[in-house]
Amino acid sequence: MAAPEPAEPPAEELSRLAGLHGVATSYSPSPDRTVTASATAITAALGALGVDASGPAAVRAALAVRERELRERLLPPAVVCWNTAEPTAPAALATLPAGTRLRIETEQGETRQGEIHRGETHPGGARAVAAHLPPGVHRLTATAPDGRTATAHLIAAPPRLPTPPERSYGLLVQLYSVLSRRSWGMGDLGDLAELTAWAGRTVGAGFVQVNPLHAAVPGGGAPTDPSPYRPSSRRFPDPVHLRVEDVPEFARVAGSDRVRGLLDRAALLRRAVLGHGALIDRDAVWELKRQALEIILDVPLAPAGRAPYDDFVAEQGQALQDHATWYALAEAHGPDWHRWPAGLQDPRSAETTRARTDLKTRVDFHRRLAWLTDAQLTAAQRTAREAGMPVGIVHDLAVGVHPGGADAWAQQDHFAAGMSVGAPPDAFNARGQDWGLPPWRPDRLAASGYEPFRRLLRALFRYAGALRIDHVMGLFRLWWVPHDRPPTEGTYVRYDADAMLAVLVLEASRAGAVVIGEDLGTVEAGVRERLRERGVLGTSVLWFERDWDGDGRPLAPGRWRADCLATATTHDLPPTAARLTGEHVALRDRLGLLTRPVEQERSEAAADTGEWLARLTELGLLHDRGAGHGTDAGRGTGTGVDLGPGAGHATGVDLGTGVDLGTGAGRAATDEEARVQAVHRFLTHTPARMIGVWLPDGVGDRRPQNLPGTSDQYPNWRLPVADADGRPVTLEELTASPRLRALTDVLREGTGRGGATGAAGGAGRPGKTE
Repeated sequence: MAAPEPAEPPAEELSRLAGLHGVATSYSPSPDRTVTASATAITAALGALGVDASGPAAVRAALAVRERELRERLLPPAVVCWNTAEPTAPAALATLPAGTRLRIETEQGETRQGEIHRGETHPGGARAVAAHLPPGVHRLTATAPDGRTATAHLIAAPPRLPTPPERSYGLLVQLYSVLSRRSWGMGDLGDLAELTAWAGRTVGAGFVQVNPLHAAVPGGGAPTDPSPYRPSSRRFPDPVHLRVEDVPEFARVAGSDRVRGLLDRAALLRRAVLGHGALIDRDAVWELKRQALEIILDVPLAPAGRAPYDDFVAEQGQALQDHATWYALAEAHGPDWHRWPAGLQDPRSAETTRARTDLKTRVDFHRRLAWLTDAQLTAAQRTAREAGMPVGIVHDLAVGVHPGGADAWAQQDHFAAGMSVGAPPDAFNARGQDWGLPPWRPDRLAASGYEPFRRLLRALFRYAGALRIDHVMGLFRLWWVPHDRPPTEGTYVRYDADAMLAVLVLEASRAGAVVIGEDLGTVEAGVRERLRERGVLGTSVLWFERDWDGDGRPLAPGRWRADCLATATTHDLPPTAARLTGEHVALRDRLGLLTRPVEQERSEAAADTGEWLARLTELGLLHDRGAGHGTDAGRGTGTGVDLGPGAGHATGVDLGTGVDLGTGAGRAATDEEARVQAVHRFLTHTPARMIGVWLPDGVGDRRPQNLPGTSDQYPNWRLPVADADGRPVTLEELTASPRLRALTDVLREGTGRGGATGAAGGAGRPGKTE
């Protein structure tokens, strides 16, 4: 009787198999520490890639198959050709046998042919065939002397993106949080156009960066997840952002009793947020807009509108059809396609085709919404450029999509089933993180010529002057967490970073757009260098920029990297006033989020802030009397959130700052403004090509828009911009604010001088918590 096989495959064979499929067997949370991934995590990741590694025999069989496949194939699924000034043959062609015939069919219809020679100086060799290819994704065919034939996607891209047209500063804002007197309870695309026109024409800003405007998953009876970073679709925008009155057909229904009633209800929503302390209620806003849009879209399109609509539908093709179908089906069956009838879970099934016909009116409705939103986004970018902005609107690309949403349904062949993207344990989060987003399969992406990624980028670049890519390290690798397992039991899976970067550079260069990579947090060695090589800007946040390889002090401005967007804070971090006063520590203490005694946290925060204020004083950028202390204006009673019984407004949340400035309030406020200005003046002394100011910093807002590690404890993604007293501020008041104007004057003057010069490299330590 044969002995039973061991429960787990031998580590060496499993490691070899994992390596051949891009699955990591270990990771390094710090340079001096390596952690081995569990066999369970490795086996699960391989399984999600379609590789059976369930036991020793399965591993040996899969290993033999993969080794034979790699040994015998002529070409990988995707080949990258960087169009450098000095033509070079793609690396993938170097292993082809002499005599292999090559044929390239370009996107533009051109055909090139050549042959592999041992000496690449031959005029018909691989280098000559690939030289000066037009940008695009072409078809490459290789035929070996023994008759074997292979085809691949040949991605030809410029070697790097151009740098931003000029050094500039801009505003960073969560669009929903900026309400004008015309908003329906949250900021909209009309507000965005008005903000960009003012920022460009009046205060000389070069860009406005907004949160992801991707289409959200509808609540289906439950409140919609307000986070813009877990959308239903990244390819299509959310119609909740529409300015309803700017839809051309609105004028034909504006006088109806139903529409007037909806406008009255929208005014109540707006007043509740701006005047009565209510949180932004996305679902309530969408319910009113949906009703209004249904009335408006009953009006037939005029010929002048029909042609561009038909062009949009034709250009977006099957992707738009799938998107609109998912939303129509979600109305009937709920917002998670996994719970739909079995036949509807397949977007290509006969049942789905019949349902699309049955729901034709609703499918058409959602197609029109996608077109209208795209049109208003395009108009907003046009307004920004007409206002003199060299970049315009910077859009934000989330890491992934909701597993039950439209993209995951329509592109399910490209997603790794049973997996979620997250982050491994590190110094900032010992338990790791699970973001609940299914990852793309690198093998399926490559086999398709990265078509989902290409089409996603192309859609966003229709109306973006620049694109911020959240967690840009995901172009290289992502932490895959098996469902029903903690994040500690995940492992990294690699992507073809060269191909991902080539597609990014290709599509951005076609659009003439800038790309900003959010590279905070744990960054693998060499990643920032490769991004910089391709012209992708990084992200540098002042509080994390210290000389970590030296004395640990705040990094001198001349030593900051030039190729970055430099900021004082982000949507996940405390506003600058809160950090300077220490209120961010008190807030986390009140919510029970601290893992150390509050006195220790306060002391450390005060020391950190004090060092920066001392640096600002040394450089002659700060001249207030309290510069050395850091928290003198914030030693009052409040935290910004009061969760006690009966506190606050109807939400149960007191959105005031709770800061007691005492009898010296006027002077303290002056000092606070001077410090906020000094922080941003410092940024202008760095060589950073783009400098961003968090718009709430311009009016003294203390409250973060998102507090990582919280859900119900804090109103994430639902706060309007407010002043230092917690009073919501309208867009009209923002643009008239002396405090904001004084801050923009600092930035305008600083960027106008061109700033300091310094090293291109960066030295910032990771500091982001997702």
